[in-house]
Amino acid sequence: MSNAEPENSIAFQGVPGAYGHLSCKSVFPEMEAIACETFLDAINMVRDEKAKYAMIPIENSLGGRVADIHHLLPESGLFTIGEHFQSVQHQLLAVPGATLSDIKAVHSHEQALSQCRNFTRELGIEPVIHADTAGSAKMIAELGDKSQASIASSLAGEIYGLEVLRDRVEDRLGNTTRFLILSRERRDPGVKGGPCMTSFVFQVRSQPAALYKALGGFATNGINVTKLESYITDESFEAAQFYIDVEGHPEEANLSRAIEELQFFSAKLKILGVYPQHAYRREYSS
Repeated sequence: MSNAEPENSIAFQGVPGAYGHLSCKSVFPEMEAIACETFLDAINMVRDEKAKYAMIPIENSLGGRVADIHHLLPESGLFTIGEHFQSVQHQLLAVPGATLSDIKAVHSHEQALSQCRNFTRELGIEPVIHADTAGSAKMIAELGDKSQASIASSLAGEIYGLEVLRDRVEDRLGNTTRFLILSRERRDPGVKGGPCMTSFVFQVRSQPAALYKALGGFATNGINVTKLESYITDESFEAAQFYIDVEGHPEEANLSRAIEELQFFSAKLKILGVYPQHAYRREYSS
């Protein structure tokens, strides 16, 4: 259990050196990052006032959505107050003294291994699935076996005393994970606070073309929908809940009209957060 001051700490899922840890250091370098076993544990740290924020991944540019997050967010009781886009730069890590020709097997999370498939095939080394990237680096350090390596972040290498045998081993550059920053308190940047994102969940009534009608207001009012996901909420498979991210602030006239129209067709609607757009969005939309 961490002895960190709750108001000066941020929780993430994984072990020290995980990409969530790297994100915490990037956005809040002055805060203590607290490692948690699960996403729910990280959320509970904030909910139980043991941490001020939680850094939670929601999607990856190569791997798609992060499982379970769309279920956890609506029930968390927390608010999204920011987003962060973390560049995922995989390193091949091994114990000091090991060389590339020594490596027989490489350990990492399943997604990381899939993102480095061409590299591992090229070297003819066996990929071994591990629970997470940084955890595999920790295990390699403890094993002390020069024939075993890990694919993880440079931070994990620093923490566990491993050497980088090959930098940037991912098959495609530009691999990025989007994280959400969660807080107990809502922090609305205000309609004049610059470009915003609004995240919410809604359910549509069980009738033909309900989703089409519900989303029509976003098209007619010129609202850009950047993320839309559906998932079943009960055993009947009749009620679908949708998670949606849109550009804009609810107090802006066009988004206000779109939400009003959505409410007419929706069984329920819950805003999860209004927060500033990350500069990454503007960089890649220009």
